Amino acid sequence: MQGSTDRILTTHVGSLPRPRPLADLLIRHERGEAIDEAERDRLITEAVEMVVHQQAEAGIDVGNDGEQPRVGFQTYVAQRMQGFGGESSRPPSRDQVEFPDFSALLQERRKNTAKITNAPQAIAEVRYTDLRPAEQECEVFLRCATAATFTERFMTAASPGIIATTLLNAYYDSYERYVFALAQQIQREYELIHAKGLLLQIDAPDLAMERTRFFQHESLTRFQEIVEMHIAAINLAIEHIPAERIRLHVCWGNYDGPHLYDVPLEAILPLLYQARVGALSIELANPRHQHEYRVFKTLPLPDTMLLIPGVIDSTVHYVEHPEVVANRILQAVEAVGDRSRVIASTDCGFSTFVGAETIAPSVVWAKLRTLREGADLASARLWG
Repeated sequence: MQGSTDRILTTHVGSLPRPRPLADLLIRHERGEAIDEAERDRLITEAVEMVVHQQAEAGIDVGNDGEQPRVGFQTYVAQRMQGFGGESSRPPSRDQVEFPDFSALLQERRKNTAKITNAPQAIAEVRYTDLRPAEQECEVFLRCATAATFTERFMTAASPGIIATTLLNAYYDSYERYVFALAQQIQREYELIHAKGLLLQIDAPDLAMERTRFFQHESLTRFQEIVEMHIAAINLAIEHIPAERIRLHVCWGNYDGPHLYDVPLEAILPLLYQARVGALSIELANPRHQHEYRVFKTLPLPDTMLLIPGVIDSTVHYVEHPEVVANRILQAVEAVGDRSRVIASTDCGFSTFVGAETIAPSVVWAKLRTLREGADLASARLWG
């Protein structure tokens, strides 16, 4: 993973808007309807070409395929691994419980979406026996990105913990056994991504978000123990991949809710440092967490890690002023103490589930452009 010795690089968290025909097809496929596979492949290729072009036009340095082939950033796993079926019953977040009118608004917005709270569950031993969909996703992206001016390319994959807390366990005799079974299987996808020459980004919102959802009734101490266990599962799954080829994304949930009960960064950051990764991607732009860049001053980033701070809010239509972006980058650099170890990013993805988008596509591209403009301003102040 490359830092930079002469400017602030830019990236994003992964998911980008999908064209409506592709989105509709992915939802129909998830519901079990018959689809034209040739048409799906054509739409995916066109969509990947489009998001690669949009990223390049916006000035993104480290880009990806926008997760175009996936119906959800973690629920896609049920379509690639064996052992899933039926329907999970994912508990509502504490925000939804304590603010029922907010919950009602959220449900109204998500009438025609991918399965989020009712994804399949583990009903048998989970097994990753067919890597072809993952391999095809990598190959389509690499082919479409041949001419792109990216400094590096990345591919996302779900963490064992977020799979376990979304695709719930109805088979294994303990939650921990389920998490480590998932780690042993998702390891195959991680290693495939690495073998293709791509940076691996592990999406692990479970390390923060699940404090207010799956583990909302546990004590903070117990949640911290679970985070340590989830990170141990990640480390098992990445044991054969160099740390510098992996970045870990952590967030508190990509929705515009109250977030009153989010776990403080300082309560989990020392645990996140246990992950054997080369970079930490974390939300620092939204109104609930933008003050927490200061935590990196008291709990310094390990020398072996880069910081990928969110400096663009992924849940609102406001397009940040470049000066705001620059200021957020400068705060992150000050906290880390090394300008070459900061890569500017977004808080989270823009289309984590098909149909659950909150920001219009044209505004997404405007936000990525202002990310570049803010990074250029910060670079001028840091390097002259």
